[in-house]
Amino acid sequence: MSVLTGKAALVTGATSGIGRAGARALARDGAHVFLVGRRQDALDDTVTEIGYQKASAIRADVTHPADLARITAAVETRGGGLDIVFANAGVAEVAPLGNITWDHYARTFNTNVGGIILTVQAVLPLLNEGASVILCGSAGDVKASPGTSVYAASKTAIRSLARSWAAELVDRRIRVNVVAPGLTETPGLAGLFVGADDALEDLTATVPMKRRARPEEIGSVISFLASPGSSYITGSEIYADGGASQF
Repeated sequence: MSVLTGKAALVTGATSGIGRAGARALARDGAHVFLVGRRQDALDDTVTEIGYQKASAIRADVTHPADLARITAAVETRGGGLDIVFANAGVAEVAPLGNITWDHYARTFNTNVGGIILTVQAVLPLLNEGASVILCGSAGDVKASPGTSVYAASKTAIRSLARSWAAELVDRRIRVNVVAPGLTETPGLAGLFVGADDALEDLTATVPMKRRARPEEIGSVISFLASPGSSYITGSEIYADGGASQF
C-alpha cells in the first residue's frame, strides 16, 4: 500500500506548475485529490492525467467566498473529511519600487495571502485529526530579487501564518508547514521572463546546483510533508531551492 492510501487531499492552483505536480505526487502516493482551479479545461486535463478514480475537479477562485463554499460542499459530499491541504494558489508579478500600484499590491496579497487564509479557514472544520496543511511559500522570502518586493512580502506573510497556525492546531494533531520552492520550471516562471531568456539563465547561474527545479521534485517534498514520514515536523519551512537560500 502507498503511504497516503485512504487519505483525501485538497490542492488549490492545481492545474499547472507546482500545484499540478503536487497533486500528481499525492495521487501517486495513494491519496484522492480534490483539484481546485479557475479554468475548467485545465482541470479536466489534470483529472484525465491523474485518473478519475484518484481525482475530482472543483472549479473555483479562492479569493471568492461563494467559491470557497462550493469547495467545502464538494468535500462534504464525498465524505470522510480532509487529511491533506496544499494551499498553493498564487500569483507572481514584477513591479519595482516606484512602479507599484494599489492594484498590484491588492492582487498579490488578496491571492497569495487572503486566498490561503480563507481557504484553510473554510476547510478547517473538515480537517481530520492528524491532518497535514502545507502552504506554498517561496525561497524569495529570504532571497532578495529586484522587482519582487510585494511578492516576497506576501510569501513572508505565509511563513508567519504557518507558525501561528501550527501553534493553534497542535492540540488537534494537525501539522502546518511551508514548502519554499526556488526557481522551478513552471509556466509561471516562464511568463515572468518572456523575452528575457538571458536574465533567467543569469539568475539560474546563481543557484548552487546550477539548474532550476523540475516541478516533480517539488511535488515529492509536498508528498513527504503530507506523509507519516514528516509526523514530527510542524511550524517549519522546507526550502527546495538547490541551496540558493542557504549558501
